Amino acid sequence: MSEKSYFDPADLKKFGNITDWQEPLGKKFFDYYGEVFKEGALTAREKSLIALAVAHAVQCPYCIDAYSGDALKKGADEEQMMEAVHVAAAIKSGATLVYGVQMMNKVDKISM
Repeated sequence: MSEKSYFDPADLKKFGNITDWQEPLGKKFFDYYGEVFKEGALTAREKSLIALAVAHAVQCPYCIDAYSGDALKKGADEEQMMEAVHVAAAIKSGATLVYGVQMMNKVDKISM
């Protein structure tokens, strides 16, 4: 017997419902979101790859699901998608490691 995941893939389709309980703010979010993903200095494909990488960095299963399909639909291939995920992983691990400097500073201060 398999356990149900906390994250239900069907919930992704309900995302638009966030306006149900707070329509003015929900509408503002979706207006902003739509503007962000329009073609601009970056192509729609580039923005989708960025979104896919960020989705992995923030560990959002809904976003990973959505932007995996979106990136493919916008012309990205599997190699580009995985490379974007590796960029996110490198940045996230680097950000974690740089906090080591704070630890080192604290240890140096305590050890003085």
